[in-house]
Amino acid sequence: MAIITFLKEEEKPIGKTMSTLAIATYMAMEHNVRTLVVSTDYNQKAVQRCFWEEEKPKKVNFGIFGPNTKTLDSEKGMKGLEKIIKSNKITPNLITDYTKVVFKERLEVLLGTENDDQEDLAKAYPEVIAAANQYYDRVLIDLDDYVPESARETILNMSDVIVLTLPQGLSKIEAFRQEKEKKENPLLESPKTVLLIGKYDRASKYNSKNITRYLKEKNQVLTIPYNTLYFESSEEGTVADLFLKLRKYADTNKDDENSFFMREIKRATDNIVYRLVK
Repeated sequence: MAIITFLKEEEKPIGKTMSTLAIATYMAMEHNVRTLVVSTDYNQKAVQRCFWEEEKPKKVNFGIFGPNTKTLDSEKGMKGLEKIIKSNKITPNLITDYTKVVFKERLEVLLGTENDDQEDLAKAYPEVIAAANQYYDRVLIDLDDYVPESARETILNMSDVIVLTLPQGLSKIEAFRQEKEKKENPLLESPKTVLLIGKYDRASKYNSKNITRYLKEKNQVLTIPYNTLYFESSEEGTVADLFLKLRKYADTNKDDENSFFMREIKRATDNIVYRLVK
């Protein structure tokens, strides 16, 4: 059982959610573990579009991991758990009744809420995550900025690995380096924290190796490259199908965009798993 939390300290979108979903999908395919993604984002449409088609008849895709339901149920996610949370009756095995299945017995997603009282519900995330951690082998949390500070701190303290997503731009990397050198931020000092660049562009001179040297990191900064097919599939509900097609490229030495994309996802996933078992 392990909790892996993804967060960012940058207000602008830098690929945190897409990085979380990429690693979760690959982890579920290549590791024999039951994985849950907990999405705390107020706007759930981005996550929904990655795996499911909205407002269409139910479809079932019989792949190597079993049925994949692609339509959305309105009472799934934290919205469906609301009454149970408020009555203090939440149990580990109940959570799976409110998740959406991507790969049967491998990957599920617990969506957040778009209710007006979303901040109140967000305070319950630590309780939900603690319960989920008793049922799933891996719980990956896409931690949103709106989650109250007290709940954020609790979640980070519960986490076995913290993946801090960084932008690739020089000014932001420099600001991060300066903050790190102050040695005043517990998150940056924690041995649980690993660095990852989302929407990574390997053609930039600010590549992962150069950034690693610049930040004086012992381990090479992880990356999830921008990938055209991944972007398109995230709008069409076909991310799971895409990964099944591209999984063979993770172990190749080819220099094309898709091979590099899968190799970097594999590197990030393997690094995280190594930290869990060492």
